[in-house]
Amino acid sequence: MSTSSRFAVAVHILTLLAQAEGPVPSSMIAGSVGTNPALIRRMIGALTEAGFVTTTMGSTGGAMLTRPASQITLLEVFQATETTALITLHQSAPNPACLVGREITGTLQVVADRAQAAMDATLAEITIASMLGEVEHAARRRKR
Repeated sequence: MSTSSRFAVAVHILTLLAQAEGPVPSSMIAGSVGTNPALIRRMIGALTEAGFVTTTMGSTGGAMLTRPASQITLLEVFQATETTALITLHQSAPNPACLVGREITGTLQVVADRAQAAMDATLAEITIASMLGEVEHAARRRKR
C-alpha cells in the first residue's frame, strides 16, 4: 500500500513553469524538484498529453504552460496524474456469512465517495496561479 508522489511533482513542475518567463529545461526543473531529469521528462510527457504543457527543442528549449496558470486547477492535475481513488476498498471479497464482512464494503464505499467529493471540491477551488501566489507569499514571510 504505497502512495504516489506524481500529483505533488506535477504541481511543483506546473508552479515552477507558471513563474518562468520562457521555456524551462528539464535539468532546471529536476534541480528544483530534487530528482533526475529522466523522471521529469516522463512527467513532462504526461503533462503534455494532459494539455497543460508544451515543449520546444534546442539549446533554448524546454517546457512551458499551454494556458494561463489561473485556468489550471489542482483537480485537473490530480485527475491527470493519479490513477487510484483516494480510498480503495478490499482487494478480496469479505466473508458474506459475517455481518461486518457482508456490509462493510457498501458502508465504506459511502465514506470513500464523501471523502473523494470533499477532496475534489477543495482541489477544484485551487489553481496553479494561486499555488504560485502562496509560494511567493511564503518566500516573503521567510525573508522577514
